[in-house]
Amino acid sequence: MRPVILAAKDLCRTPIELVGSALFAAILRSFLDQLSGMGSELCDFLLGRNLLRRGEDGAFDITGMAELLTSLSAKSLDDIDATRPAHARLADGAVILHEFVEQLYNFWRKMERYVVVEEEYKATNIMTSDYHNWFIATVGSFEDLVRETYRRIAYNIGGELPKVYRQLPSGAGAGALVEHIPWECPPGDYGLLADLPFMQLLVIKPPLILYPKRNYRRGAIKPLEENPLRHLSELQGNWYCYPAKVGLLVIFIYFHASFLHLGTSLCNLFELAQGDEIHSCTPDGILVFGGEADSLPPEETFYHEDADNNLVVGYVSGIEEHDYFGYMKKSALTLHNVIMINRGMLPLHGAMAHIRMSSGASANIIIVGDSGAGKSETLEAFRAIAGEGNVDIRVVFDDMGVLGSDNAGRVVAYGTEIGAFVRLDDLQPGYAYSEVDRSIFMNPQLINARVVIPITEYDYITRGHAADALLYANNYEEVDEEHPHLEFFASVDDALPVFESGSRMAKGTTDEKGIVHSYFANPFGAAQKRREHEAIARYFFERLQASGCRIGMLRTRLGIEGYEMRGPEEAARAILEHFFS
Repeated sequence: MRPVILAAKDLCRTPIELVGSALFAAILRSFLDQLSGMGSELCDFLLGRNLLRRGEDGAFDITGMAELLTSLSAKSLDDIDATRPAHARLADGAVILHEFVEQLYNFWRKMERYVVVEEEYKATNIMTSDYHNWFIATVGSFEDLVRETYRRIAYNIGGELPKVYRQLPSGAGAGALVEHIPWECPPGDYGLLADLPFMQLLVIKPPLILYPKRNYRRGAIKPLEENPLRHLSELQGNWYCYPAKVGLLVIFIYFHASFLHLGTSLCNLFELAQGDEIHSCTPDGILVFGGEADSLPPEETFYHEDADNNLVVGYVSGIEEHDYFGYMKKSALTLHNVIMINRGMLPLHGAMAHIRMSSGASANIIIVGDSGAGKSETLEAFRAIAGEGNVDIRVVFDDMGVLGSDNAGRVVAYGTEIGAFVRLDDLQPGYAYSEVDRSIFMNPQLINARVVIPITEYDYITRGHAADALLYANNYEEVDEEHPHLEFFASVDDALPVFESGSRMAKGTTDEKGIVHSYFANPFGAAQKRREHEAIARYFFERLQASGCRIGMLRTRLGIEGYEMRGPEEAARAILEHFFS
């Protein structure tokens, strides 16, 4: 049962209402089915004491017992025996009954739980603190109720108050306020999206631990001549839109409720566009994540350039294979990159940091590389070095950026994300857990475990930052006298072939293995529009070199066994030595 979605009108206010609700009955039956399938002795105990029955349809019915335990004020099960003879001889099984309640509570807490408050759009509401406080209180009161109900039942069984209260997250892991906002929806294929609600406010309860069904991504988004929305049948079930500010663009990311865990996680990655940026506006791009498109292979992902409506549209089917945050993130970034190439700007798959020494000297460093090349790991190394003192680092982007021009005609870089979607293994030891109060963890028990962490502010990443160095991350070559950590190209003609080759040692973040290549280390739009991209890349590289920006290669050695931590750290120190010694 995933996810569990509760509307505000369905939220209970008392323990009696909660245990008598349809949601409680559904959770309970699901739990009992699991116990029965495991041959648990808990089921035998409950059946033997008339607390558990099977209806004519074979389904379990236990709501009477739950209501009994929540309504009594008795201090022991002996009182229950005396008051309700039909449930005699409970006291001798108090330990087992308590175990049942604990397991049911844990079963509930392991589910993905969401409160969705749906409202009509009112331009003034989202801007008021009272509106925010009401929504936060709505989400919080449900958690208080679940915890109170659990404790009341536990007290009625054992007759003792706890000596230690653990405030475990037991309500909704996330709450979303969604509004129906009128927008300039193009006619025709887009009609099925016109009335779907937009997320406008989110509350999450970190550390939020999610368990998507997949842990890596395959392939790239393919261009499609026809609009994929034309192949979609009517959207079934609950659908929501996360209006994401992806760098300088606004992209509407629509997703089915079965991917609510991925959709809400976007809040740690992309700034949320507000009502005045949606109302009566048309987005730069649209991504539909989920559903079934007739005649399109479900395992493939697509984008379409709709010149008539000045839109780029992406589509990812709702199959289990796509239950991975990387599909949602990279699809949105592919749309961003295609749009930027169409506008004559240069998307970069990499990371950028502003490094400032205690002396006041500073530099903006861009590191380009595909997944696993060492760009994010080098940023993490900078972060660790900053902890030693004398160095301050501020991240501009940590996966995708774009080169453009500011009002003064300078080449500047803009970021796309306010957060990072990174591998736990590639963070400095303990860093993710030091940020646990803001983090969303995904499959932490598996290889390629990920965490989504907010790292910077939207105004900062879109301010425009001139680059002092543009470096290609080489993760597969050893370092020696002829191949130093940091090497600069003499000319643009020397640099471009290295960037265009996009060579790296695959690190298991996708389905690739060994030395692989991706055009400009960017399979997210650049490879699909290579002809246009080549001309734009040369234009910006020549402008960068003319402005004094150093273009070179950084050997991170991340793909070489034994250098997973040491390689990026030595690369980071080489940058500091070159630019600040």
